[in-house]
Amino acid sequence: MDSRRIAEILLSVKAVKISFDPPFTYTSGMKAPIYTDNRVLISYVDVRKEIINGLCELATQVCEERKWNVPYTVFAGTATAGIPWASFAAMQLEAPMIYVRPKPKEHGAGKQIEGTLPEASNTIVIEDLVTTGGSSLKTIDVLRAEGKSLASDVIAIFTYGFPSTYAMFEEQGVTLHTLTDFDTLLDVAKEKEMITQEQFDKILEYKADPQGWGLTYAKQE
Repeated sequence: MDSRRIAEILLSVKAVKISFDPPFTYTSGMKAPIYTDNRVLISYVDVRKEIINGLCELATQVCEERKWNVPYTVFAGTATAGIPWASFAAMQLEAPMIYVRPKPKEHGAGKQIEGTLPEASNTIVIEDLVTTGGSSLKTIDVLRAEGKSLASDVIAIFTYGFPSTYAMFEEQGVTLHTLTDFDTLLDVAKEKEMITQEQFDKILEYKADPQGWGLTYAKQE
């Protein structure tokens, strides 16, 4: 698995966008000059295969570290963006798969977990992207509470790598594994002259203090 190659893929299919004025607004409400939309990856057959191979490689490594049997490890996709990747990886590794709704169904049995998850199952959460980490940890909470699952790992294509995110994961006893990250993507974008030095520096300012960067922009509006 080559993190630089994965970064090149994200850039080549224009999954990464940059805008300073106005900036992007994430689901968490955080404002940022960079936005990554990994949903576009599912439309490109060749690069999709590379991403799937990377996810499967990471999943196999996690199972080896945890001493879990790969075919009996459940892959849990987060709704909605994580579902196709969990499906692809589970299919390739011939493992079971489920997905987790953002909130319980308002009808029927009121479940939040779709699929069959035996109690005490070894489960790996599959995400397309980790920003603040809030949605991933909510998924872990559901798997542990409703599913009574052994959920301790999240695998994602990309993360912004905020220190606060890693701190939250560590506090909850969860390990984050990713194919590539913010710093690698920036380095590749700069080397390929896809961003200017000025843009590179401004994005680094955001990376150093994402919350502060967003608040400063809000005051200027």
